[in-house]
Amino acid sequence: MKYVIINLVTCLIVINVSFAGEHLYKTIGTIYRDNPEINNLIPENAAIELLAEGFDWSEGPVWIKDGGYLLFNDIPQNTTYEWSEQKGLTIFLRPAGYALGDNPPGMELGCNGMFINPMTNQLVLCDHGNRCIAVLNQNNWTKSIIVNMYQGKKLNSPNDIVISSKGHYYFTDPPYGLTWPDFPGKELEYSGVYHLHPDGAMMLVTKELDRPNGIGLSPDEKTLYVANSSKRKIWLAFDVADNGTTSNSRIFYNATEFDKYGQQGGCDGLAVDSSGNIWATGPGGIMVFTPDGKHIGSIDTGTRISNCCFGGLKGNELYITADMYLCRVKLNVKGIGY
Repeated sequence: MKYVIINLVTCLIVINVSFAGEHLYKTIGTIYRDNPEINNLIPENAAIELLAEGFDWSEGPVWIKDGGYLLFNDIPQNTTYEWSEQKGLTIFLRPAGYALGDNPPGMELGCNGMFINPMTNQLVLCDHGNRCIAVLNQNNWTKSIIVNMYQGKKLNSPNDIVISSKGHYYFTDPPYGLTWPDFPGKELEYSGVYHLHPDGAMMLVTKELDRPNGIGLSPDEKTLYVANSSKRKIWLAFDVADNGTTSNSRIFYNATEFDKYGQQGGCDGLAVDSSGNIWATGPGGIMVFTPDGKHIGSIDTGTRISNCCFGGLKGNELYITADMYLCRVKLNVKGIGY
């Protein structure tokens, strides 16, 4: 399968407007400060900057340190975009996911979550359309499948992924990439969270969530966080042993009845900063939690938010994919690895 870089067509608009104030870009939404602790993380003059718009459903942001740019996906458009301060928006990869024929497995054919393998520096993708975890070979723009089955059955449609410093893969596998509502072709009778060991062994972390989605590790890699994106709006936490195995499943936070800023959006992607705070998409925007599970504030773009990641040259910029938007908030805290 051949993948190519294509210049951006004119159907998307990059917002790059100068203002008299501090922000170079148009700003949108609201930052809610429920607890004074949030001011230690988000500057009082911070705003939600609108970097680009015009997407069907933006997802899966990841910052590429070596190149100083952001990658993210528009899943329905089967496209991975690149954004940088210098070049604005360009198409990085199209098709990003399924491209084999006229009988696709579902409507969401592109890739979803992405992560840079800290051991190899390769881009790893949750390929919705091809129902696999894959790695991008940038020398020839092809993809190699890392895993696409569990116990002899096809994965549903891998959604989000995190990779530890020792090369342990953890990923979620709801059926969102298949055709709704009956999900034809679904072979696994549940939606799992999986651990792929560096030696190739595949283990089921849990099948207790009906729609596992966003996933992340604490800075010390001793806690795994998993979001559930159905009507049961919760995040689970798991202990992670030195050998990568997980145990002690527990509810980290339950937002099922949370409606302080409205119910728009669910528990989707998440990011963890270097101090262990969790920035998790939930009802009303990105909910900011301390490591002990206290909600101290939220970032509301005014539309459904799918995911977020840390990036920028100093690692203190939170990039947000929110429905048709790509946004950014500059913070006082850095992401893991900066």
